[in-house]
Amino acid sequence: MVIATSPEPAHSHRATRYNGLIHLSRKRIVHHLIVGILAGLGLALPSASHAAEGTVSFEVMTPETALAAAQAALENCRGSDYQVAVAVVDRFGGIQVVLRDLLAGARTVNTAVGKARTAVGFRTNTSDMVPVTAMGQPAAGIRHLPGVVVVGGGVIIEAAGSLVGGIGVSGAPGGELDDVCALAGIEAIEDLLEF
Repeated sequence: MVIATSPEPAHSHRATRYNGLIHLSRKRIVHHLIVGILAGLGLALPSASHAAEGTVSFEVMTPETALAAAQAALENCRGSDYQVAVAVVDRFGGIQVVLRDLLAGARTVNTAVGKARTAVGFRTNTSDMVPVTAMGQPAAGIRHLPGVVVVGGGVIIEAAGSLVGGIGVSGAPGGELDDVCALAGIEAIEDLLEF
């Protein structure tokens, strides 16, 4: 099979036909290639309206705010001669800060983290969970879930009606006293968050 080849003028941007085959000039091929790539990129890149429909936004505490809450809770317990551990977690239970006083027991760290995560996970203070998860109650099984700590000392942190994290305190003589320290930590950051 022989294809007729006739030179194409340098200024031609049109396609020419040779025995049923289409011949495009190099310039025209590059033009189509660039247009195709740009069109493909335009389809691949989400617009602002598409991003808003497919995503959510939420508030989180800065590390500095989480640290301020933990330090205030620790200092409050120290003022009552309690050696405690304090944990602050984000709204998903991710640890932001853990502080352990010098003489706080070894298990206080894990317990404080568990209290904070339990509060965030159930979106309620752990003290409020104690009666509804007691033996014989319909929600008693919650106490047996891995990582759940249903003892006072886990308190949720909210800003402008949204959950932003939780604080857990462990080591004071009783969950009610852990709660007092946790609430002091939250009170210390109220001005930094929109309540």
